[in-house]
Parts: sequence; C-alpha cells; structure tokens
Amino acid sequence: MRLTRLAAAALLLGTSLPALAQTTAPKPKYGSWGVDNATMDKTVKPGDDFFRFAEGTWLRDAAIAPDKSRAGYNYDLPDETEIEVRKLVEDGGANPADPIMRQVADFYGAWMDEAGIEARGAAPLKPYLARIAAVNNRQALNLLMAEPGYAAPIGIGISADEKNPTQYTVMAGQSRLGLPTRDYYLLDGEKYVAIRKAYRAYVVKIQQLAGIADAEAKADAILALETRLAQDQWTPEARRDPQKTYNPMSRAQLAKLAPEFDWDATLQHMGLGNMPTVVVRETTAVTAAGKRMADVPLATWKDWLAYRFVSDHAAYLPKAFDDARFDFYSRTLQDVKEQAPRWKRGVRLLDGSLGEAIGKIYAERHWTKEAATQANELVEDLRAAYADKINAAKWMDAPTRKEALAKLAAFDPRLGGPVKYIDYSSMQVSRTDPLTNDLASDTFEWKLQLSRLGKPVDRSLWDMTPQTVNAYYDPVLNQVTFPAAQLQPPFFDPAADPAVNYGETGATIGHEMGHGFDDEGRQYDASGKLRDWWTAESATRYTAHAQALVKQFDSYEPIPGVHIKGQLTLGENLGDLGGLEAAYAAYRRYVSRHGEPAVIDGYTGDQRFFIAYAQSWQGKAREGALRAQLLSNPHSPEEYRVNGIVRNMDEWYRAFAVKPGDKLYLPPEERVHVW
Repeated sequence: MRLTRLAAAALLLGTSLPALAQTTAPKPKYGSWGVDNATMDKTVKPGDDFFRFAEGTWLRDAAIAPDKSRAGYNYDLPDETEIEVRKLVEDGGANPADPIMRQVADFYGAWMDEAGIEARGAAPLKPYLARIAAVNNRQALNLLMAEPGYAAPIGIGISADEKNPTQYTVMAGQSRLGLPTRDYYLLDGEKYVAIRKAYRAYVVKIQQLAGIADAEAKADAILALETRLAQDQWTPEARRDPQKTYNPMSRAQLAKLAPEFDWDATLQHMGLGNMPTVVVRETTAVTAAGKRMADVPLATWKDWLAYRFVSDHAAYLPKAFDDARFDFYSRTLQDVKEQAPRWKRGVRLLDGSLGEAIGKIYAERHWTKEAATQANELVEDLRAAYADKINAAKWMDAPTRKEALAKLAAFDPRLGGPVKYIDYSSMQVSRTDPLTNDLASDTFEWKLQLSRLGKPVDRSLWDMTPQTVNAYYDPVLNQVTFPAAQLQPPFFDPAADPAVNYGETGATIGHEMGHGFDDEGRQYDASGKLRDWWTAESATRYTAHAQALVKQFDSYEPIPGVHIKGQLTLGENLGDLGGLEAAYAAYRRYVSRHGEPAVIDGYTGDQRFFIAYAQSWQGKAREGALRAQLLSNPHSPEEYRVNGIVRNMDEWYRAFAVKPGDKLYLPPEERVHVW
C-alpha cells in the first residue's frame, strides 16, 4: 500500500484572466457573463441563505443521476472528460501503432470483455487464494501482506521526507479497514447498527461467491477483528497533525514499538532492506495492530486476508462479485441507485493505472500556451494579493511575516499537465484478464516508487492526471497543481466577466495557495520542511481565530444528529475563507488597473464576484454520501463552503447590504478573518 501524506485537495479549481485587449469577447459558456442566472432563486434574500439565492432553483429542480451519489459542477463536469477519454482509448485500440496506447487499449478491452470475465468465473482468484491458504506461520503472513495487492493492518510506503523534503523516506501507519472509517464500527444508533449488519451480510456473500466455506462464522470473526483494529486507530482529526504523525524510528525502535511484526524480514521482502529508518505515523495504532497480529488466531487473519483480497478486487471479477460490492459500498453506504455504465468505470480504472499515458494526449489537446499565459497571470495576481495580506496582517509579527513572505515567494504552481510523463512500457498488460492487470498495475507502481529511493525528490511528479477534475496543494513540496480538465467552464472561461473568473477560479487558486498557511500547511516552511517557523505570539493569535472558525462549523448540522467536525474541516475552511479574501483583494487590484466595472443584469462587479463564488460550489448529495463525508472528509458540504464562509467577509455584507436580523448575519466581532 502506498502511503503518502494526503495533499489538501479542493473539489474545484479553475484559472484564467480574460484577454484584456479584446473588444468583442466570445460569449461565455454559462449565461451572458459567466454564471447561469436561471439557477438562482431571487425570492431568497442573500443575507438569509446566500447558497440558495445563488442556485436555489437548481437545488430544487436538479436530480442526482441514478449512478451517482452527488450532482453539481464538480460531479457532472467529469462526464464530459470521460467521454473524451473513452474516444482516445477506443481510437488507440483501433490504431495500435503506439505500444503505450496498445497497453491502454488492452487494459480497457480486458475490463470491457464481460463475456470472457463471466466464462472464467472465480478461476482467476484461485492462485491468490491458494497463496493465502498456504500461509502456515505469522512471518509468512507478514511477508504476504507486504506484497502489492494484499491488504494489511499496517501500510508501508515511500514518500518525500517531511523534515528533509529533498529526499525520499519510508513511512508506515494504520491502513484502511473494510468500512470507510472507524466511526462506522463504533458509533451507536440505529443507522450504524443497520450498516454493520449490512456489512456482515456483505462479508458473508463475498466469501460464498468465492467458494469459501463457513462464511457465516468467518464473517463474525472478521468483523470482530476489524472492530478491535478500529478501536485503536486514530481519528481523522488526529491524523491531520503533522508533528504527531512524524516519528522516525530505527530498526531497534520499530522492534520495540511493535515487536510482533518482523520488520527486518518484511522490509527486506519489500525491497527496503537498506533503509535504516522508517517514519511511523499513528504510533499507538501500529502498536495495537502488532498486538492483534499476536493475539488473533492465524486462521482468522488468513480469513480476513482472503476476504479482503476478493472484496478489494471484486470489480475485476464476474458480475455477481461486482454487484455485491456495489450493493454495499454504493447503494447501502451512499444511497446510489445503480451502477455507472461499464465504459465509464473502465475509464476511471484506467486513470489510476495508466492515467498519464492518456493524460499526455489529453493535455496536448486541451492545454494551450494562451491558456497557460492567462492562468499564470491570475496566479501572480493572487500571489501579489497574498503578499499584501501578509504585510497587512496585524496578528503576524515581523519575524513570522518574513518567513511567510519567503514561503509565498517559493510557492510553485503547476498548470495543465506534467513536464514529463510516466513511462509504462515495463508494465505487463493482459488483453484477457483484468484481475491480473490490476495486480500488475500495483506491482508497477511499487517498483516505480522503489526506483526513486536514494535519488533527490522529483518535483516534476504529479499526483493527479491532466484529465482529472480537481486540484491539490502539497505542503512538503510547496506546490499547487491544476490539471487541464479543471481549467474549463464553469471554472475557467476566458470569455467570462472578470468578476466571475476571480470569484470562481481566483477563489480556488487562493484556496490552494491558502493551504500553505492553514492549520496544517503553516507548519511547513518555504522549502517544504516540517519546521516551526512561527513565533509564539503569532501562533497564539493565529490559533485563536482558527478555533473561532472551528466553533462556527461545529454548530452546523447537515443531517439531524450529525454535525460538521470543525476541527477535521478546519484546514479546508481556512483555505476557503483565506482564499476568498485573497481572491477579492486580487479582483480589486484588477479593478484598480482597469476601472470599476459596469452593472450587469442589475449586479455590481462585487456582487457578481460573490455570486460566481457561490455558484462554483453548486452541489447536492444523497444522505448516505453526505453522512460519509461528515464522518471522515476534511471538506465541508458545499452549502457551508458558501454560507459558512461569506458570512465572515465584511465585503460580502457591503455588497448585499446584509443587516442585523438576516439569518446569516454575524456581528463584526464574531466574524473570522484569516488575514
């Protein structure tokens, strides 16, 4: 399992500045100035519910597709990209002169060969289950768990060293379980009891489909094992603390931390025998997992490993396996009504296996020099706005301000696609066996990581493909990455009103840049090193306003009885608020250069800026998906990324004349300002 610190990722990002010299701009894709007026509900007072004012008609009328858990720009825009990628793949299969595209076509073709998959039945599983059955001691169990494709209670991977970000290191920490997060095992209440009952039934069914005997009794033991592991795992909030999750240990210290794991043999088996140090993340969870390796019967661990192997690879097996996994993980947990078309799922699987092979072609077709020039212009406007904000921040003293400005200057934006792409030529791809292909992809990825050990960290690598509708910030590299697929309407439209581009794309660029100064990202310096560069006074003042934002978001209750976790979502909420503050400042810089914009459709430039921001978060979710998000996701639901943010901005109050008595009104002394 590859373990890397999660990059703070937004569900939206776009960027661009309109071509200022144009006198007759082309028509924006959305509406007359870049947003869809028809989605608004102008009967709602902006100060009462800005989210519904901006898109209430859409919220009322739009349906979530039966194969999705959510609807909105961030969830519907990938449909267009997937159609394009499908054509690229199918064209590659029809003209297989390019050996890499032939690999892509074979991977996709094996997945799409439903008749062949059904004909082979469960036979492709047999060699893997036989390896598990042959395990006769705990050392052999450890070694098998360390191989690509097999589950383990502790994950070991390779990542940039957070305290020496030019070098790679080995990291170890808790692994995911069968349910999405520990809360599903531990929370009381009828809903969670029902989910655990459904999960047990799923464990039974998966084993029965694979021909595993005594599935009922084994399911009980598997669920009991995972519950014990969950009790000792760290919460999502605790895992966000980069200081507590950075614990470099020698081999002797590892043996003391969790003696039940044969660290020397396991690391040697993984190709890591020469690495003297491992950075351990969730220390107590690793210790507890080691104890479970000793006190849980070997037979139970083997049953768990067999179940997890079948479950984790069910999509590559006959329809009965695939349907069983969908029924639990999508229908039960997220309320999704039906499977996505098989071709779509094949495109998504390709993205994780041979994604840059397709991404290279996608970026060549969709990322132009003109777009890059405009995007960089807006990035630099945001950089200048952040410099102004940092210089003016009254809570930040001179030594801290100097370090913050150095970090801002070192900030590294990457746009469109990588400067170099992964070479997949060594990956063996079968035209007939999708399960083999999935394991081959895992093995290729692990060997790729191993090949980087001992070399300087490669800053050109991307963690998203160009065809991904998303973006992320990496604090260890101080980089923000914007794939080409994100740089399209509604998030990026050169023909749109400047207020729209700043409110949508500017706010999201600002969000990603702001992650460098959120509660987690601020602990990394200009070089990406995990280092406390804050004076005590500045840190105290920063923490005070951050905790005020935690308190605000703790009070929001999207599902009765399920609140937003203010501490878990703090980094993203700070990114949203600080990013919107910086984007507004960047917009006013633009206005100062080009003059106050005209009123359009009755809205001032400032009003259009905030409306565009709200519409960029167009979204709704099924209750199951929303529940999963609230329990473990660091992003707040869209409604609160709008209402919970704008109510802290004085400029929004002025733009819409929000007064005491309006539902979103906060007295000035209760408003949180990042900058």
